[in-house]
Amino acid sequence: MTLKSIPLTDELHTYLVAHGAPPDAVVRDLAEETLALLPAQASMQIAPEQAAFLTFLTRLLGTREAVEVGTFTGLSSLAISRGLAEGGRLTCFDISEEYTNVARRYWARAGVDDRIELRIGPAGERLRELPNERYLDFAFIDADKIGYPIYWDELVPRMRPGGVIAVDNVLRHGRVIAPQSADDRAVAAFNDDVLADVRVDAVMLPIADGLTLARVH
Repeated sequence: MTLKSIPLTDELHTYLVAHGAPPDAVVRDLAEETLALLPAQASMQIAPEQAAFLTFLTRLLGTREAVEVGTFTGLSSLAISRGLAEGGRLTCFDISEEYTNVARRYWARAGVDDRIELRIGPAGERLRELPNERYLDFAFIDADKIGYPIYWDELVPRMRPGGVIAVDNVLRHGRVIAPQSADDRAVAAFNDDVLADVRVDAVMLPIADGLTLARVH
């Protein structure tokens, strides 16, 4: 028995990805194009094992109504849309036409573009356009870190009982223990708020840069 998650070497990470729904050509090409076009921002893309997990989780929940906050070049939205139930819809929120133009091309290539609606603009404002009812099955938050509490407060009341919110980058490469920046401090405070939120049951998993899963009561 081990008392904590084992560290991942490069070799072990390759093995893990290969044995858990390994990336297909669409995912590989998207990752490679993102790195080539946006080398300074490519780290904003989710890890390949995270993409496989999002598809698995979306499918497990029988998701018909999903929301994503922070789309970037589209890997997470591609993963979520692939796991949607028949007739399911994903609404994506992002502020960048440049990044999401890449996403649109890969959604079309994967044949999932008819399941996705993209809304450009500040997510804190545009989330308020969603119906004020508990209808969402799944939500994924992976945008600007200071905005996390805003997105959380807009999404939790819209989740159906048993719906799940996934939040990325909750470990900040370990810096939540000793925050070094405004983003680090924002995420550390957000993590404390989630822990204290009586509307949800939450677990924090050491996937990629840390992933919180919160089931809404």
